[in-house]
Amino acid sequence: MIVDDCSTDRSLTIARELSTKHSNVRVLEHDRNRGKGAALRTAFRAVRGDFVAVQDADLEYDPLDLKRLIEPLRRGEADVVLGSRFLSGGSRRVLYFWHYIANRFLTLLSNMFTDLNLSDMETGYKVFRREVVQDLRLEENRFGVEPELVAKIAHRRLRIFEMGISYSGRTYEEGQKIGARDPIRALYCILRYNAHRAPVPIQFLVYLVIGGTSALVDLSVFIVLYTSGLSLTGAVLTGFALAAAVKYFLCIVILCRRRARWTAPMEALVYGALVALAALLDVSITRSLVATGWSPVVAKALAAALGVFLNFAGRRFFVFAERGPGPWAAQVGPLKDD
Repeated sequence: MIVDDCSTDRSLTIARELSTKHSNVRVLEHDRNRGKGAALRTAFRAVRGDFVAVQDADLEYDPLDLKRLIEPLRRGEADVVLGSRFLSGGSRRVLYFWHYIANRFLTLLSNMFTDLNLSDMETGYKVFRREVVQDLRLEENRFGVEPELVAKIAHRRLRIFEMGISYSGRTYEEGQKIGARDPIRALYCILRYNAHRAPVPIQFLVYLVIGGTSALVDLSVFIVLYTSGLSLTGAVLTGFALAAAVKYFLCIVILCRRRARWTAPMEALVYGALVALAALLDVSITRSLVATGWSPVVAKALAAALGVFLNFAGRRFFVFAERGPGPWAAQVGPLKDD
C-alpha cells in the first residue's frame, strides 16, 4: 500500500504505474500535504495483511531489513518490532552529531515515561501485527507520531522487540525534512501521551513543573495585590484561587487527561473541596509564619511550596485516582487508547 501525501514530484505518477502493474499494490491519496502521522492514519485504516510495516519512500531504511524484522512476529513471539539505528545490524551513514544527541535524549526521556529500554524511539522502522495498528487512534500529523506510537504501544503492555538495522540518512541538501520545531514537538508528545500513565515518581516530577508554574502565579498575584493595599487574607486567597485554576487546567491537559473516577460535575465538586481545604491551610501557614516574624512574601512562598506536595497527593491519589494494582504501578488498561 502506498499513501501519497500530496507529493509535488512524480511520486504519485510512479505509484499509480506500480498499482497498474501489480494488483496487490494500492494507492491512497491526500488532497493536501498533511504529514507523516496523517499518512499513517490513512494507511492503518485500510491495511489487510497479517503484519504492517512502515516504509518511507526516501529509502533511508533498507527494505531488505524487513525480512528480519518480521520474523519475531511470524514466530508469534512479538506484537511489535522496532528497527534500531543504534544497534549493530548493518551499515549506518555518518551524519549530524547534534541529531544523534537529540535522538538519544528523546529516547531516554521516552524510556523514563514508558518504562521501556529502547535504544531508538524515533526510528521510522516499526512493524506491527495488524490488530495492533487498527486499534490505534493516532492524533499527531507530523513526526510527533513516532513518540505517540511508542507511548501507545507501551501502555498496552505489548510484546516489543528491537533489532539492529542499516540506515542511510539524508542531508538537508538531499531532502531531509526534520526541522527545529520537530524535537520540541517530540518533547510535548512524550509528555502528552505518557504523563497520565507514567510511574508516580515521574508523575511527581511533571507535577513539580505544573506546581512550580502555578506557585509562581500564586506568588506574583499575591505580591501585586498585597503591595497594592489589599489585606493579607484577601491577597492570599485571590492568588491561591487563580493558581488553583491554572494548576487544574495543566493537570487536565498534561498530567491526568481527565482520567477521573467520577462524572465531571462531581469531579469539579471534589476538586473544589480539595482546593478549599488547601486554601485554609495556605492562609493558616502564611498567617502563622507572619505572626512569628517572617516577612509576608517569604511566608507566602513557603506556604506555596508546601502546597505543591499536598496538592499533588490530593490530585494523584484522590481526585484523579485510578483503579489499579497499586499506587506505584502504571495502570494497565484495556486494548484501547486514552
